[in-house]
Amino acid sequence: MNEPSNEMMKATLAEMTARLAVLEAERAIRRTMTRYMALCDVPSGGLQNETLAALFSEDAVWQGIGPEYAEKFGALTGRESIVAMLARYLPPAPHFRVNTHFLTSETIDVDARATHATGRWIMLQASGYVAGGAEWVSARLEVDFVPATDGKSWLIRHFRTQRLFDAPWQVHPSPTGPLGALRQ
Repeated sequence: MNEPSNEMMKATLAEMTARLAVLEAERAIRRTMTRYMALCDVPSGGLQNETLAALFSEDAVWQGIGPEYAEKFGALTGRESIVAMLARYLPPAPHFRVNTHFLTSETIDVDARATHATGRWIMLQASGYVAGGAEWVSARLEVDFVPATDGKSWLIRHFRTQRLFDAPWQVHPSPTGPLGALRQ
């Protein structure tokens, strides 16, 4: 039986290293999206000292597409513009009484060199508004990512959202949960 050559072992190690980098990128991208959604929830599911700004590249684009969202949101370029727009919907701004995001149908494609990735999700958002009323909103998300300079995390480079449908619903917060105080 022939022993693998040094070149074969180096090639195998390089291939395994590249595959590991892709898997680590997928995990980091999933974490970025989870943190983004948690920070957009009301009350926030963010961790102490987390910010939306830390999830976007400096030159990021946040874009509404399709008939409803292209007109409502347009396209914003730059981390500061994106965070300013999102802040209009989050406390202390009086917009949502409750807002929770759910992601499903995930697909994440990372290029072989782990320098760029695109993720696709279907989002369901349950929103109750300060002005009254509540609705379910579903949207298709397509998001491009780039690695951060720390070499571990990934940043949102181009966030695209397209509304699929909406439907009314009723909000009934648990009297013992964090939203219970909102009922009074």
